[in-house]
Amino acid sequence: MNNSRFPISLHILTLLDDAKGTLVSSEYLAGSININPVLVRKEIMNLRKHGFVDSKEGKGGGSFLAKSAANINLGEVYKAVRDNTFLGQSKNEPNPKCPIGKQINQHLNTLYSDAENALLENLSKQTLADFALKFK
Repeated sequence: MNNSRFPISLHILTLLDDAKGTLVSSEYLAGSININPVLVRKEIMNLRKHGFVDSKEGKGGGSFLAKSAANINLGEVYKAVRDNTFLGQSKNEPNPKCPIGKQINQHLNTLYSDAENALLENLSKQTLADFALKFK
């Protein structure tokens, strides 16, 4: 995975599921994940935008799941947080006169797309509720 957004978001969602609807502060979430609360709030904003989380602001505020863990598909979470393709993209332009170089990027893109589709297929078979059971 090319960034930490998916594991951070999944950690947040799992903690919110464990809280059973009570409000959870970004400071508490950040303490469990061991990251800055600002990063947690950024991910919560994205999760809220995609309908996974809701929040109450102000003193005594916090976040909670916007829907049941059984209705949160891990494939949808992955799609909500990914920045680009799973394995990245080539930044260089290979030599177009080389028989390999002129075709490598298109074949890499197909390989990467197939790998990401397999990942999404696997994640889409699981819900947050399924994942949360691992911690019981």
